[in-house]
Amino acid sequence: MRPKVFLAKQVPSEVEAYIAQHCDYRMWDSEEEIPRQQLLEELSDADGLLISGGSIDQELLEHAPKLKIVSNVSVGYNNFDTEAMKARDIMGTHTPGVLDETVADTVFGLILATARRIPELDAYVKAGKWKKGSEEYIFGIDVHSAKLGIIGMGRIGEAIARRAKFGFNMDVVYYNRSRKTEAEQKLGVVYLSLQELLQESDFVVVMTPLTPETTQFIGREELALMKKTAIFINASRGQTVDEEALIEALEKASIRGAGLDVFQQEPVDPDNKLLQMPNVVTLPHIGSATHQTRFDMAMLAANNLVKGLQGEIPPSLVPELKR
Repeated sequence: MRPKVFLAKQVPSEVEAYIAQHCDYRMWDSEEEIPRQQLLEELSDADGLLISGGSIDQELLEHAPKLKIVSNVSVGYNNFDTEAMKARDIMGTHTPGVLDETVADTVFGLILATARRIPELDAYVKAGKWKKGSEEYIFGIDVHSAKLGIIGMGRIGEAIARRAKFGFNMDVVYYNRSRKTEAEQKLGVVYLSLQELLQESDFVVVMTPLTPETTQFIGREELALMKKTAIFINASRGQTVDEEALIEALEKASIRGAGLDVFQQEPVDPDNKLLQMPNVVTLPHIGSATHQTRFDMAMLAANNLVKGLQGEIPPSLVPELKR
């Protein structure tokens, strides 16, 4: 008997066809997020679930008595209650690796955009404000040869470090919960304590996964350590940073600016003060959002789903759920 799966998001036709070869499936056919209650109803007879967010918690599991695997179309899996899933022996997978280079491109886009004030100056030119005369007030800062501090030296962190070191001749330092000696040898990056990294870096990039330990990891104390000329970049999760503390630091000009792909609330509140600041570049959580990368993520998620339902160990089982 073929397993039954529910796809809680639209997937490319090729991915849908692959799943159809191996499973009976239903798919949420809207770009809007599926309402929670409807999701719970869809899971009554589902063996597998493909999703890209939404809490996989005790309530959901109680509505899914046959569930064997949840496949996240995301590298992050902070939506998983891994203890509840482990108690039910439910597999959980994610999509690491395929998005590393794309996210690193986005991070470097934020670094360049904030340092050289590209969105701000684009609006300046289009508004007809560009006149002859002294232009020093619209100057930015150099990226090349500056010091970049990366908090969270995973695969994406390493991809960012490669661009910085070999593309922009930057001095790269990092902080991670464990030393990455191989990355140090391969990329010439230097391990520092968090305090040292914040004090010394011209650009601080947060790439740590969201866990209970990293929630509001960067707060007032950490931001106060940064140089007044430094720029803060976050492309991890909005909750890794105390957003109110960041707003306060920017308002007081205790840091130069920020580039943000993530926010505490998403979509971001239109009244959020960060959206009113010309020295803050804001993106709609599009770090991995290219057509090719999103296709690759969906296909990996589908492969994880099918392998798990075929009794195999999925290629991207999350560490907390490995047996």
